[in-house]
Amino acid sequence: MTVKATLKSSESKMDLFNQLEEAAQFIRSRTAVRPAVALVLGSGLGGFADELIEPVKVPYEEIPHFARSTAIGHEGRLVVGKFAGCPVVAMQGRFHLYEGYSAEQVAFPTRVFARLGVRAAILTNAAGGINLEYGQSALVVIRDHINLQGQNPLTGPEDLRLGPRFIDMSEAYYKPYRQLALDAGRRLGMELKEGIYAGLLGPSYETPAEIRFLRAIGADLVGMSTIPEVIAARQLGMKVLGISCVTNMAAGVLDKPLNHEEVLETGRRVAGQFKALLREVIPEIAADNPATDAR
Repeated sequence: MTVKATLKSSESKMDLFNQLEEAAQFIRSRTAVRPAVALVLGSGLGGFADELIEPVKVPYEEIPHFARSTAIGHEGRLVVGKFAGCPVVAMQGRFHLYEGYSAEQVAFPTRVFARLGVRAAILTNAAGGINLEYGQSALVVIRDHINLQGQNPLTGPEDLRLGPRFIDMSEAYYKPYRQLALDAGRRLGMELKEGIYAGLLGPSYETPAEIRFLRAIGADLVGMSTIPEVIAARQLGMKVLGISCVTNMAAGVLDKPLNHEEVLETGRRVAGQFKALLREVIPEIAADNPATDAR
């Protein structure tokens, strides 16, 4: 990389806060709704955004500085509206490191949500089941994660407007919200589990040997997303609830190959349960985090 390119990259990073504010101002201009809760909807789960009342749908390509979602099964748009009477902003599809984006780009929407005044996020994903107690289609509340993606959105020049650099991750997933989800699952007759999510770079699925390694280090689930968003959210003081849908058993658990269509189909199959769970937890999380405006 040339000195000129290095300086340009540095200037871009230093200007991140202004990019976030420009994106937030654009979203504010499109809707009067001031969201209290943000949702990131993973593979096969994006249909939940269609449940929002009086939605305003904004393609990512219209939002300043947003990346483009290229993953199959990700609609690639932001939806702002109300669910169960609560103001919500939802991402129908996310950005992934495996698409060639940096951790900063992947975490950009999370930081924009903070500029909109959001103080709580529900992050969902499709995951491979490592824990043999899980079955395909299980919904799992994420208790903790293991970052094996080799990237972190907090790297680069420090900007205290985004929060401190050295953040505590001892409770990355907010314990009261985890309990709230488990209690809601019991009321609905769902046998929700809690588990540890391992994030890998992807996009290739893991080998059986890699799954044995992940199981040995304590992982219950494996996926290719979520972790950069959680780290950025915690830097900004946002409370996070993470929910994984076990869309397939990980490599070597069952004697069959893995494919992305199975991931999408399983997500569609559990959509009813997923929506019922969110219908229970969103009002309580919204009540704990009344909508504000960060300006």
